Amino acid sequence: MKNILRQVVTLLSVAPLLLFAQAPEPSSAGKLEALLYHISTRYVDSVDQEALVEKAIVSMLEELDPHSIYIPKEELEQTNEPLKGNFEGVGIQFNIVRDTIYVVDAIAGGPSERLGIRAGDRIIRIEKENVAGIGIKNPGVMERLRGKKGTKVEVSIRRSGEADLLDFSITRDKIPIFSIEASYMATPTVGYIKVSRFSATTMKEFREKMAVLRAAGMQDLVLDLQGNGGGYLRTATDMADEFLADRKLIVYQEGRTTPREDSYATNEGAFEKGRLVLLVDENSASASEIVAGAVQDWDRGLVVGRRSFGKGLVQRPVMLPDGSAVRLTVSRYYTPSGRCIQKPYEDGVEAYREERSSRLERGELTTADSIHAMDTLKYFTMNKRVVYGGGGIMPDLFVPLDTSLSSAYLGQLVRKGILNSVALDHVDKHRNQLLQKYTTVARFAEEFVVDSALSDQLMDTAEKEGIVRDPAGYNQSKVLIDLRLKALIARDLWETSAYWETINAGNPVDGSFRKAIEVLADDTFQRLGMAAH
Repeated sequence: MKNILRQVVTLLSVAPLLLFAQAPEPSSAGKLEALLYHISTRYVDSVDQEALVEKAIVSMLEELDPHSIYIPKEELEQTNEPLKGNFEGVGIQFNIVRDTIYVVDAIAGGPSERLGIRAGDRIIRIEKENVAGIGIKNPGVMERLRGKKGTKVEVSIRRSGEADLLDFSITRDKIPIFSIEASYMATPTVGYIKVSRFSATTMKEFREKMAVLRAAGMQDLVLDLQGNGGGYLRTATDMADEFLADRKLIVYQEGRTTPREDSYATNEGAFEKGRLVLLVDENSASASEIVAGAVQDWDRGLVVGRRSFGKGLVQRPVMLPDGSAVRLTVSRYYTPSGRCIQKPYEDGVEAYREERSSRLERGELTTADSIHAMDTLKYFTMNKRVVYGGGGIMPDLFVPLDTSLSSAYLGQLVRKGILNSVALDHVDKHRNQLLQKYTTVARFAEEFVVDSALSDQLMDTAEKEGIVRDPAGYNQSKVLIDLRLKALIARDLWETSAYWETINAGNPVDGSFRKAIEVLADDTFQRLGMAAH
């Protein structure tokens, strides 16, 4: 019992000291210690004291903010695994919140992401076993979801806005650790790089890709940070440094008990000249927002897309005596102009997690007129352009999300993995012929057509998997179905980069990439005072 009491008291008193804060009044720690003692010695029934303490810690942290979290000892080693190594499984990052498994991120290129599982989804069943509200811990989740490459696991997911559970059949795979998903020449002078996360290997990968693109004639760059949920701060500042001149402020962080800490660019940037376009969306968070905010505030490039997530709280690890840890929020990130990246969270954790869904409901993702920037949160870039704070990075050029081609039938095809299996089957049967006919990804993206035979195969396969034929739904989503199937075939023929090259070449739903190419071909940069770059 003494060790358990010490753990809670340490959280209340020692941890802030480690973060250069002043310890709380002795009465607050003493009150909790006294309560735990009386529960231990006088409560009517026996109590799992360790579980009680862990619940108390989790509850305390939930009262603070959405990103201060407790990590039990046995889970600590695996917390940063997607940023450091590879493993075999379904490819998601998750947190357990209020006894429910929340998907934090579907790792780019992994099997879950390919099926359309996304951040905010809640896993309710695994292999028909209920896993919500049963007190499941991280090891229990990983035990059920991890497994050998090629094996399958069935999961049922609750998604905001969907009345029924969504069933997914996930084929486990080796989860990729590369953070650069795609790199290619989009035009004879414009390079494209898609970064999925800011990991320990990102800058090495980025510099290698930049060297290849430069050798191919790149003059301008489209940096795609859509869906990038963040990662290491140092990696973010290193990437921003590639674009900014020496001694330019990249980001600063400041908290109630932590002094302001500034991060500056050096004189070693590899792309300080040449026009730059950054693509962001509502899933671009944290480290992505640091890069986008610095580039925007210094008028170094244009930010295109939709308002980013708004995650600007800084966590520091605090070790507890039993080997567990707390990631405690100690400060906030600010862009060079002074904008706080963090969006509000006063309405509680649940409302905070559902905020992106509410953006769609109120029209922010689809209509520029639905975005109401507050004059009180107005800031100015170094060239005196107006930018806005209040949470996330507001793009310079808004690109709406087109939902008109979506359908329930498409959703079922994606979740059941039908598109993936049909693409793999097609490549297995025709790989040599396809590679002989389409010698480059660009040629494939331009010339390959999903014919009626392949469409029939798709619908037949779907029907065998229990998806009822839906001609109306198919016709509504045919353009998207064909494009995604085509891109998956390209990926299976070449690599993940081929998937994005094919998607970007024909995507009718999200025009951010097309807008980026357009502004690099017109006078937008000059009109916004960026000609010097």
